[in-house]
Amino acid sequence: MIVRISRVILTTAVAVTTAGLVTAVSVLPAAGAASSVGYVALGDSYSSGLGAGSYISSSGSCDRSTNAYPEQWAAANSPASFVSVACAGATTSDVIGSQVSALSAATTLVSITIGGNDAGFSGVMQTCVLKSTSSCLSAVATAKSVVTSQLPASLASTLHAIRQHAPGARIVVLGYPDLYDLSKSGTCIGLSTQDRTALNSGAEALDSALLMAVKTAADPGIVYADVRGQFATHEICDSGSWLHSVNLLAISSSYHPTASGQKLGYQPVFSRNTG
Repeated sequence: MIVRISRVILTTAVAVTTAGLVTAVSVLPAAGAASSVGYVALGDSYSSGLGAGSYISSSGSCDRSTNAYPEQWAAANSPASFVSVACAGATTSDVIGSQVSALSAATTLVSITIGGNDAGFSGVMQTCVLKSTSSCLSAVATAKSVVTSQLPASLASTLHAIRQHAPGARIVVLGYPDLYDLSKSGTCIGLSTQDRTALNSGAEALDSALLMAVKTAADPGIVYADVRGQFATHEICDSGSWLHSVNLLAISSSYHPTASGQKLGYQPVFSRNTG
């Protein structure tokens, strides 16, 4: 019963929103900047910082956080300019339609996490949490089919749009971490190991699609940054997890990186790939 109640609670957690995509960006003034880098952060909740706390009030439902890896990197490196238009719930269509307008010929660095919402993984998680393992496995399989059949074209269009709007920028496409440390699953309360294995395989399918999209672009200025190694031993079921499991006090943060996940997980990987 406790597990099932948690499953009901997570229904709210996996709901996402795309409201406020083009408003309430966070900006680092150019005055006194120590470099000539013009940095723009695009993407979904993993780039906006949902789950990391310390949200920027003007970002509204996009849930941009001062603890997100783009803000953390900008604070540490003082680029000439910085703006984040990353937004919780964003899809590739949202990036193309509402986010790339933040780019320009002066943009020299772009970061992005994208793809999970295109594949409907919020609904997949809802199914895995609320329904049977067989339903979970079926939902993951359906989402993975979308990842392999439809997402590649969407990712290609997204990378093309970014390049068109920022012709001289280095574009860093960051992947998603595995959600669970399956080696600890046997002593970890919650979903079954089968459910967790399926969800991890979904994240891996997304990462494979992102890597292939970058390779297919054949653009030396577009790179893929894999975060899975950085998050190893810091996944759900690990004692020092950098990912939220179901959080009764902050439902929307569930299954997103914590502040530590942003600073110690995503930021170092991004830093190593900025060129």
